Amino acid sequence: MPTRDDTTTTPTDTELIALVDGRLRTFVEQLYIPGNLRDAIAYALFGGGKRIRPLLCIRSCIACGGAAEDAVAAAGAVELIHCFSLVHDDLPAMDDDDLRRGRATLHKHTNEAMAILAGDAMTASAFHLIALGHDAPGLVQQLTHVLASSTNAMIAGQVYDTMGGFDEDEARSDLDKLREIHRCKTGALLQASCYMGALCGRATESQTAKLVEYASAVGLMFQAVDDLLDVTQSTEQVGKQTGKDAAAGKLTYPSLLGVEGTRTEVAKLLGQALAALEPLGPPADPLRQLARSLAQRTR
Repeated sequence: MPTRDDTTTTPTDTELIALVDGRLRTFVEQLYIPGNLRDAIAYALFGGGKRIRPLLCIRSCIACGGAAEDAVAAAGAVELIHCFSLVHDDLPAMDDDDLRRGRATLHKHTNEAMAILAGDAMTASAFHLIALGHDAPGLVQQLTHVLASSTNAMIAGQVYDTMGGFDEDEARSDLDKLREIHRCKTGALLQASCYMGALCGRATESQTAKLVEYASAVGLMFQAVDDLLDVTQSTEQVGKQTGKDAAAGKLTYPSLLGVEGTRTEVAKLLGQALAALEPLGPPADPLRQLARSLAQRTR
């Protein structure tokens, strides 16, 4: 992996994912918890995820002059929070899904109680990993604050999406409500990934602001693509049940803008993401490529 004095070698996504997974495997193996709980966490954590959030975290760190190793603990912490959210979202009391990443959801693989407890343990473990992985107290405090705030925002987004919560006296269009849901539910953790990476890379205020702006656009774009996949792809292609949002009458980009309108929105958000990165120059090229790949993803 490159150091601060070695900027000629750029690690591949595969290398970065292996770095994060290695740190997570070692961390989970060393947790002093029952074996069946450890197995449940491992099932949820190593089930074939794309590791988008860890990649955003480490790539943001590198774009600001840091090294991959500087951000690997923070990247692992973000992934723990993300995986906890998936486990709990899949529960019968929430989205009631049987399939995640092409295989049984954790509560189907084990049982509901274990899925709840595994999600709880992953949440606590995320902050444990930050404390173990970073020596500077000030940095630990900053990372903890960002991750805790974004986790609460993500949970708020789930409430908005499934249980209401918008102020009925506040005039908002359905599209504004949809964007607010996804700024919280999806965008908050993506923004935290870039923000935490910037902190690990000792970014300037200007660099940090641009990375957060990039992540904000990517977060909305990611969800717009997700909504498209839900209406244009099969369950087998996506690896989770499709068509549920429309059946439940949820607000989605295609329901409000149509399929072609949603594709136009994706292109607009991609342009905003790429424009935000312009001041960062070539070191941000991997982030540009990641945004383009997320705009074109098929699962």
